[in-house]
Amino acid sequence: MFTTLFLVLVFLGIVLVPVLIAIGIYNSLVSHRNRYKNAFAQIDVQLKRRYDLIPNLVETAKGYMKHERETLEAVIQARNAATSAREHAVADPGSAAAMSELSNAESGLGGVLGRLFALSEAYPDLRSNENMLQLQEELTSTESKVAFARQAYNDAVMHFNNKLEMFPSNFVANIFNFVPATMFEVSDDSEREAVKVEF
Repeated sequence: MFTTLFLVLVFLGIVLVPVLIAIGIYNSLVSHRNRYKNAFAQIDVQLKRRYDLIPNLVETAKGYMKHERETLEAVIQARNAATSAREHAVADPGSAAAMSELSNAESGLGGVLGRLFALSEAYPDLRSNENMLQLQEELTSTESKVAFARQAYNDAVMHFNNKLEMFPSNFVANIFNFVPATMFEVSDDSEREAVKVEF
């Protein structure tokens, strides 16, 4: 009787322990995946805020920069492209294609915003406009928040990807088709700095 009970317990231990370990690893992978998705949600909040500021910025500049219509339209087009890329990234935050599209759109937007701010230097009334100064401050603040949120996202992605590659979680990740997430990196070295919005 004792031997039978002992054999049953050993058998259950041999079967049950690996199952419990696999469940723990699976739950850990899901937790790490949810962390990087949540971190991207924080980027999304800041990008949306940034994209919402841009039409106000263009409207304020329009009154002063009547001869710079092409630049103003380019800003709006770049903002719309970035908004579309953001929506794709929100749908699949770990996707390499979505992150690449968002990174390229952000580079384009940063470029045209830089051009807008460079042109605005020629308009002293615009530089001293109270609304423009307030938008400048909000955009600068948002740029900093985007950078911090991007860092948190990239950290979460790194932890998730490490988990996918480490033993024994790599076996569980392969069984349940977990795929590596892609970091949100800027595509141009000039984009590694916040947009300069000095007036």
